[in-house]
Amino acid sequence: MGVGDVSKRILIGRKLRSSQLGETLLPKRIALPVFASDALSSVAYAPDEVFIMLSVAGASAYVWSWKIALVVVCVMIAVIASYRQTVHAYPSGGGDYEVATVNLGAKAGTTVASALLVDYVLTVAVSISSGANYAASAIPVLRGHEVVIAVTLVVLLAAMNLRGIREAGSAFAVPTYLFMLAIGAMAVTGFIRLAMGDLPQVESAKYEIAPEPGMAEPLGALALAFLLARAFSSGSAALTGVEAISNGVPAFRKPKSKNAATTLGLLGLIAITMMLSVIVLANLMGIKLVDPGEQHRLLLDGVPLNDAHDQDAAIAQVAHAVFDFFPPMFYVVVAVTGLILVLAANTAFNGFPVLGSILAKDGYAPRALGARGDRLAYSNGIGFLAIMAIVLIVVFEAETTRLIQLYIVGVFVSFNLSQLGMIRHWTRELSTEHDPLVRRRMVRSRVINTVGLCFTAAVLVIVLITKFLSGAWITILAMLVFYLGMRGIRRHYDNVARELAADEQDKVMPTRVHAIVLVSKLHKPTLRALAFAQATRPNALEAVTVSTTDSDTAELLKQWDERNLPMPLKVLHSPYRELIRPVVEYASAIRDANPRGVVAVYIPEYVVGRWWEQFLHNQTALRLKGRLLFTPGVMVISVPYQLASGKERAEEMREEYWLAPGLRRGSGRR
Repeated sequence: MGVGDVSKRILIGRKLRSSQLGETLLPKRIALPVFASDALSSVAYAPDEVFIMLSVAGASAYVWSWKIALVVVCVMIAVIASYRQTVHAYPSGGGDYEVATVNLGAKAGTTVASALLVDYVLTVAVSISSGANYAASAIPVLRGHEVVIAVTLVVLLAAMNLRGIREAGSAFAVPTYLFMLAIGAMAVTGFIRLAMGDLPQVESAKYEIAPEPGMAEPLGALALAFLLARAFSSGSAALTGVEAISNGVPAFRKPKSKNAATTLGLLGLIAITMMLSVIVLANLMGIKLVDPGEQHRLLLDGVPLNDAHDQDAAIAQVAHAVFDFFPPMFYVVVAVTGLILVLAANTAFNGFPVLGSILAKDGYAPRALGARGDRLAYSNGIGFLAIMAIVLIVVFEAETTRLIQLYIVGVFVSFNLSQLGMIRHWTRELSTEHDPLVRRRMVRSRVINTVGLCFTAAVLVIVLITKFLSGAWITILAMLVFYLGMRGIRRHYDNVARELAADEQDKVMPTRVHAIVLVSKLHKPTLRALAFAQATRPNALEAVTVSTTDSDTAELLKQWDERNLPMPLKVLHSPYRELIRPVVEYASAIRDANPRGVVAVYIPEYVVGRWWEQFLHNQTALRLKGRLLFTPGVMVISVPYQLASGKERAEEMREEYWLAPGLRRGSGRR
């Protein structure tokens, strides 16, 4: 086994057979942290964004924070109830994409897919960036290095997921449950201290907030409505991740739909409780948050702070104050919050590859996204997601507030089309169903999806109005790029399928086979290629060499005559020392002379076993094959000759294969 193979095994573990796919299915206790960590983690940044948006009008606007949270909760309840209908009706894992495609058509399905792909990439970028910021809050020495931390975390998370969904889920379950317990303990402690009249103020309570220019006076109805809409649109980030469970139903143990629906219900209950608790406590404890780039709006005794001031996140400030009597608990809360933000990206690392595999199967994405890796994970999808997220993190410097403006547009586009698709689904089912009990259940489901559509449509309009100029246009542009790319890929595959469809003309045999064996030197690889070409019995056989130096050509002709080989050796003169062009032109000339014939070009090449040996040998054969592949009527045949190192490597690979788990010597070998 080579160094590369050993490294791969250490990184992702031993290979799994396809028959072991069932072993990777998840029970509910593991599925909850795997698929719900994204929605749960929004508790760590959605409250911050609500306060930051309201701070535009000064701290007095914070009175609206808990009311905005209640509206977000109502939308979340409607969306979760709607997706519980989806997982029962479409348990195959296509989620919003399948619902839209089946009920609204291929264009709607592609639109949903483009929205979800963009949203998954942003989920990783936002969650990891927020986690890096929490790490910097807890460890001051890390401040200023958030981008490096975030990129490193993306790479580590991708490596974990390459090991397989079950292993990743088991590793992430403990931190997710610890996060729930830590936030729960913080909330309970805070409310107990509130009841006892002992609730302390957070660190930022001592500051005042200077409103933005033009926002100091009492706001008019229109300005206030727009401000609240902006805060609500940022708080709606708490809804992201809900759709991941509908995409991940195949990963659940049986009964899949029931387990997925139960997990959705648990997700909603936990996320709603935690988000409301954090927002209410933060408001009561006098938190003051502004945009990270506007620290000068924070005033201490009337003096603006320097923009270099670092403000801690809401949960960090609340935990520090609530547990002032037991500081270690503060570090526990901050640590598990930062960790859950990193693990929240795991939801995208499970959803994106699965969706990519479905799109690949339907012809809207490269086939490579549908291939499972050694650990039965969709490795190519995981790698592509990691690369895209890293690009965003670097471009936006891991600033959550900047990235959040790009967020949730895509997910609410998919929400809307999914709910509309489900309404059509139930309407179609009702037209053929006559059982009164079943009909009542379908009518109830249609009402739930209709309510969900109304809520998500309203949110989408608000998000587009309030965030378009702040960065949402970038998301829309990215969705358009993905959409056009997927449609182009589908057209390509459709065109290829039409071209490759067999017809009666494919039975026609070529009238003539003209074989050419390329010769550079008269050595063992050349002789083997000549022998193999003779064994195929072509209509014509000749050897061809390209002459770049007269002395080398003369020596080759001398050796050819001495061996008295049965086929002629044709010399192609190349005054400019080109090797590829003369061969391609000669093969094309033969083909043009006999359009119904075939030109078979045999290329002798030797195979080395060590990677560094590749750099020591000319790659002319590889380049020549690349050119000939685009020449009509020309067949390219490689005749390999293994050198000693190549034979050793071949034997190692053979031994590795036949001694793999589940196989033994002699089982199936001939």
